[in-house]
Amino acid sequence: MGSRILAVVGGLVVVLLLVLYVLGTGMMVSGPIAGEPEATEVSAAVVQQRAEAIHEAAVEVGVARPKQILFGDLHVHSTFSFDAFQLSLPMAQGEGAHPVADACDYARHCSALDFWSINDHGIALTPDRWAQTVDTMRQCNAISGDSSNPDTVAYLGWEWTQVGWVPEDHWGHKNVIIRDLDDANIPARPITAGFPPGTPSLEETTPSPFLIGGMALYEFGSGGPELARYLAELGTNFPCPDDVPVRDLPLDCQENAPTPKQLFEKLDDWGHESMVIPHGTTWGFYTPLGASWDKQIEPGQHDPNRQRIIEVMSGHGNSEEFRPFKEVEVAADGARTCPAPNHGYLPSCWRAGEIIEARCQADGESDGECDERAVVARQNFIDAYRNSGANTVPGAEQEDWQDAGQCRDCFQPSFNYRPKSSAQYILALGRQGRTDDSGRFRFGMIAASDNHSARPGTGYKAVARSEFTEARFGKMIDTPLGYTPKREPVAMSREASDEFSTAIFSIFETERGSSFFLNGGLAGVHSNGRSREEIWDAMQRKEVYGTSGPRILLWFDLLNGPGGRPKPMGSSVELGEQPIFQVRAVGSFEQKPGCPADAQGAMSEARLDRLCQGECYNPTDERRPITRIEVVRIQPQMTDNEDIVGLVDDPWKVIPCPADGGGCRVAFTDPEYEKLGRDTLYYVRAIEAPSLAVGADPLGCTYDENGRCIRISPCNDKPNSDDCLAETEQRAWSSPIFVDRPRL
Repeated sequence: MGSRILAVVGGLVVVLLLVLYVLGTGMMVSGPIAGEPEATEVSAAVVQQRAEAIHEAAVEVGVARPKQILFGDLHVHSTFSFDAFQLSLPMAQGEGAHPVADACDYARHCSALDFWSINDHGIALTPDRWAQTVDTMRQCNAISGDSSNPDTVAYLGWEWTQVGWVPEDHWGHKNVIIRDLDDANIPARPITAGFPPGTPSLEETTPSPFLIGGMALYEFGSGGPELARYLAELGTNFPCPDDVPVRDLPLDCQENAPTPKQLFEKLDDWGHESMVIPHGTTWGFYTPLGASWDKQIEPGQHDPNRQRIIEVMSGHGNSEEFRPFKEVEVAADGARTCPAPNHGYLPSCWRAGEIIEARCQADGESDGECDERAVVARQNFIDAYRNSGANTVPGAEQEDWQDAGQCRDCFQPSFNYRPKSSAQYILALGRQGRTDDSGRFRFGMIAASDNHSARPGTGYKAVARSEFTEARFGKMIDTPLGYTPKREPVAMSREASDEFSTAIFSIFETERGSSFFLNGGLAGVHSNGRSREEIWDAMQRKEVYGTSGPRILLWFDLLNGPGGRPKPMGSSVELGEQPIFQVRAVGSFEQKPGCPADAQGAMSEARLDRLCQGECYNPTDERRPITRIEVVRIQPQMTDNEDIVGLVDDPWKVIPCPADGGGCRVAFTDPEYEKLGRDTLYYVRAIEAPSLAVGADPLGCTYDENGRCIRISPCNDKPNSDDCLAETEQRAWSSPIFVDRPRL
């Protein structure tokens, strides 16, 4: 009898192990697919109507021969991206998969874009997912009609996702965009940054199939089996061999380039027309304390031919503005310490000391003891590995941190702002003695969404925070991949462990950071036409600009260019006399609720409701007024050690606009240019009248009489139905005009 029971139990154990193995290897469900677009082409009449509205506005503000202004989004993720996939799962309160095909339909009829690109994280694009992406993008473009005048253009691309745990190893994220779609002109695989230095490999960190199967079984009805399949597919990726020409590599390996220099070399090896766009440069969610772009101006780490445009804003926040505050103090010998509050900024390390000190005092300890514990807490925060300083304060809630780490006077800033990686700081860098443009960053400027639910261009309306933004990242701490046990709020800091956790989102301030997600921005291009090649050429000319979401129209020209010819934004010129500039700007259209008739007839009602959330780009005839033009002047460094503070004048000029809402036309000059005797660049911001935007006041601070944020009401504490609306001044950023002193 006993042996029979043992046999039955043994058989059940074997069956259970088999079930766990099958679940853990993903064999129970099919893998993610890129899908097929369902929406029909935008009618030629609608496309023409939009073009005519822009042309009429241009003529009204005095643009004699306007190019077409086209709007797009060059930063979009589908649920092929790992973080996007996790966000889509029921266990993360997601709404299900959003494949590449969703982005195609959304761009056409929800956000009504003229162009967009797909940019899934390259490290998650297995050979099968890459092949599917290419196929779906071709289908999307095939719907567009006449290739010389398509309704929308979809570009193939991926994200080179690089993170370093210390500033010396950190290069940041960059989107790679490919111009063409035929096999002869696209790489066989995306080029990834691989894993951060010091991070274990996939082989070392991926749990056994039995453990993954256990998780899948536990979360069976909440996407567990689908997640197991996704992880199993990732586990099949293996690095390509080093020092092999790209065309000789196996088709099924992962091509890695850990630094920008290696990325540019591989793109050169492929030889295809491509563009590399840095983004999220100040986003401190993953960017180490004290990170700076200084090392990216070193030879080989910047390619001025491919890296021509920078993304200054996205749904992850604004990265434009330089501020002189310090989040960490670095001595000449490299020692890192915590600075006191400075320049209206509260360093997070300092706040860590305050939290521990307050707890210590509440326990009745002496002032000397509490002071000493605060010193230790500040240093533990600074010394924390993998940007995990918040974990050195046990049991700290997001409310405890107040507004520590944030840029208080920036426009819709990214979370935990890193000023030495801001666009202004980058543009102010300079290295003398180089014969090419590698000693300067002459970037054009755009904005994008960085959307993770296959929704390009979500900034057209202040709606749907839980679907149109990445606010759902805050829920990751409640998933198996983000969960961390709560610690008691003791009055003693702890050293952060350098052990790697597969619950990667538990390392960072995921919950507090999720309040800072926005609907995102747009890229505007001044193009000679609507074709793929003409849009690409406009981006190559840097005749581009960015907006914080609304379709603001903006022109910025140098009137007295060489030979007396005007030069548009993005131009580089040599000029011996003071420059004269002209700015023309027209506000965006107010929006009607719902979707226009053209969108309603383009796809099923259910699909329209799911993708667009019942809200599409749906303009009225009324435009918002432009209230003012702000001019920024930057004088790039003349020596390597010249202090950036003082080289960035923001705003250098503020020029009011008429209040009638009919557009704005202003001119200005720089009478100091000749006296300064140095290269100078200028760009402008066109500021709209205040309007409501999602997440514009992410923390909802309550301030004391000294201006200190003492209580917060963060967006991520709001219910999903609350869009956390606040008033803001939406804007457009021109690309700079680079005015150089004549070379002798």
